[in-house]
Amino acid sequence: MKISLAMCTYNGAAFLPAQLETIVAQSRKPDEIVICDDGSTDQTRTLLEKFAKESPVSVSLKFNQQNLGSIKNFEQAVRSCTGDIIVLSDQDDVWRTDKLKKIVEAFQSEPAVGLVFSDAEIVDENLEPLNRRMWDEVGFDADKRKLVRLGRALEVLITGWTVTGATMAFRSNFVKLSLPIPEGIAMIHDGWIALTIAAVAGVVPIEEPLIKYRQHARQQIGAPGAQKATEQLSPTQALRRRHPSTDLHKILTTLEERLLSQGNSYDTRNALSFVGDYSFHLNVRANLPQNRLNRVPTILRELLTRRYHEYANGFKSAAKDLVS
Repeated sequence: MKISLAMCTYNGAAFLPAQLETIVAQSRKPDEIVICDDGSTDQTRTLLEKFAKESPVSVSLKFNQQNLGSIKNFEQAVRSCTGDIIVLSDQDDVWRTDKLKKIVEAFQSEPAVGLVFSDAEIVDENLEPLNRRMWDEVGFDADKRKLVRLGRALEVLITGWTVTGATMAFRSNFVKLSLPIPEGIAMIHDGWIALTIAAVAGVVPIEEPLIKYRQHARQQIGAPGAQKATEQLSPTQALRRRHPSTDLHKILTTLEERLLSQGNSYDTRNALSFVGDYSFHLNVRANLPQNRLNRVPTILRELLTRRYHEYANGFKSAAKDLVS
């Protein structure tokens, strides 16, 4: 099993050396490291060139002549990987030495799994603990973890920013399903990749925090001047975000289009059924009659079909739709 590591950098000189050090110190080292720099103006390029010369692992470097922004730069890095498993890496975190070992074990134990991700410990810029865990921040609680283990990851990942890119790894045979990353949806590269893979393959969450997720003043998603609307949030803010119905409907529509286009390569039947049902429910709720009494038959039907329970908050959402 060949492991590729995909990293994107942009003006990361302050924390990059520590991250690179923990990567080459892994008990199970990656087989290749692919790094795409998005036009850094600090010492990042010098650090990377020095690292590539000294690294015990094969390193491929690309320095963009024009700034692509974080999403397209990660897409470029992922496409350049040649391994069976692709592991994403930020430029400013610190990995536990057994991170890759744990990830490989998860893939080997369950061949049908396409995506693995872990929890993370949130720390300050000096790596001091902030007594916060990533899964708590994004609301990935015990009930949602149970759904993922029961093979219902798509239900969990469609509604929020659950999977942090710095903690995820996936099989490379899903790259053509996930890429290109679509524009115009309220989801960045890690959320979209996780979502598309969850639509057709198993997902394994590793409950241990395998990285220290560093928070600092210079943290950003993408480069200044090249950010999309969804990239203007800090990583933690983005992860906390929940999609309003219009954004969610756009995500569902975009996912449906991608699944339909890849139906000959993957078994997309269950996912398409889920997406169609979910979209139907959203359309029903968005087009309820103005008269409250006239809403009752439609709301009752959605309750009886359990779509309110599957795609909303059950009776609570039904009551809200009745009186709002």
